[in-house]
Amino acid sequence: MDTLSLIIKANQAKKDLNQLTDDTINAVLADVADSIVEQTTSILEANQMDLNRMDRANPKYDRLQLTAKRIEDIAGDMRSVTKLPSPLNIQLSQVVRPNGMSITKTTVPFGVIGVIYEARPNVTADVFSLCIKSGNVCLLKGGSDATYTNQRIVEIIHSVLLKHEISPAICTLLPPHREATAALLNAVGHVDLIIPRGSSTLINYVRDNAKVPVIETGAGICHTYFDAAGDAAIGADIIMNAKTRRVSVCNALDCLIIHQSRLNDLPTLCAQLASKEVIVYADDKAYDALQRDYPAHLLEKATDEHFGTEFLDYKMSIRTVENIDAALEHIATYSSRHSECIISEDTDAVKKFQLNVDAACVYANVSTAFTDGAQFGFGAEIGISTQKLHARGPMALAELTTYKYIIEGTGQTRW
Repeated sequence: MDTLSLIIKANQAKKDLNQLTDDTINAVLADVADSIVEQTTSILEANQMDLNRMDRANPKYDRLQLTAKRIEDIAGDMRSVTKLPSPLNIQLSQVVRPNGMSITKTTVPFGVIGVIYEARPNVTADVFSLCIKSGNVCLLKGGSDATYTNQRIVEIIHSVLLKHEISPAICTLLPPHREATAALLNAVGHVDLIIPRGSSTLINYVRDNAKVPVIETGAGICHTYFDAAGDAAIGADIIMNAKTRRVSVCNALDCLIIHQSRLNDLPTLCAQLASKEVIVYADDKAYDALQRDYPAHLLEKATDEHFGTEFLDYKMSIRTVENIDAALEHIATYSSRHSECIISEDTDAVKKFQLNVDAACVYANVSTAFTDGAQFGFGAEIGISTQKLHARGPMALAELTTYKYIIEGTGQTRW
């Protein structure tokens, strides 16, 4: 079946999805979660087929790779979604006009949501769970790098849907080729919303070429500012965690900004990074502060290209600033408006940072690694929105709904 036919069939399936009760949806998700764990071996086999086609040095390798633990976590996130209340049919407001006409604003699904993503097979399960829970049909356009893994996960989902007598078309995996992307971007009248997840190149392409409305989930160029009043022990742990927990994810630290009065603490702040072989690109002052303590083969002088870069690797830049205003200026210049952090015991500095940083998530003395729907208590996420229209930050159930007005009366007319 060609891509457009798949999209049309998915659009038609939304009528069936609208008839499902929340209890049925939760039962489906619980069954899929159990089946994913039961099929761990087959998923890992499919994943290995994908991994065999990718260079281990590719930053996407870690995103693509599944393990038994990661599969269990995927299932766990799905189970968490079952415990959340339905985001549908929630009354947002109600007013009765002077003429007796009642106007109620209530939440409803978008309808059909297309998600375009790269080598992250966990997104396949996350998107399905959030979309079915919010009453949306999902069109999945995964990258060719994860073809076999995505196919296996969707096969498991379809088997459960058929067991519950639900059309598999509510979770449709589109072909991995680029022509399918073009068809999705131009599916006006069949698709209500497109959400891209991946590199800035992918996101820019979708934004520039889509005729269907798009919510951007931008690249994560994340900064941590170590203030004059920062705690060095706290800072060292946060920097280590934010940089090395998973370097290939969008909430990973890319640039450490340090107040010049704390350069003597820089070796302490970076000491743990050496154990993970993190390459540091330091400006002149930071380089001088590190060169006697940080491994020489991991320390390089920074150039302009190292700032404003999402490394997705064991790499990090360092910028020295004379005050918090210079730190804010650097972030304003290079940030992707995803996640930014300040490490400081000065409440005034923290408040100033929180007030002036323009980002979806602003942290104080907390690792940016927490920018994640599950960590926010959302069960899972469909992406981190870096725009300001409709949704911002981790997008989950509530962000996958829109609203409509229900107007009731007793025969009122207007002339």
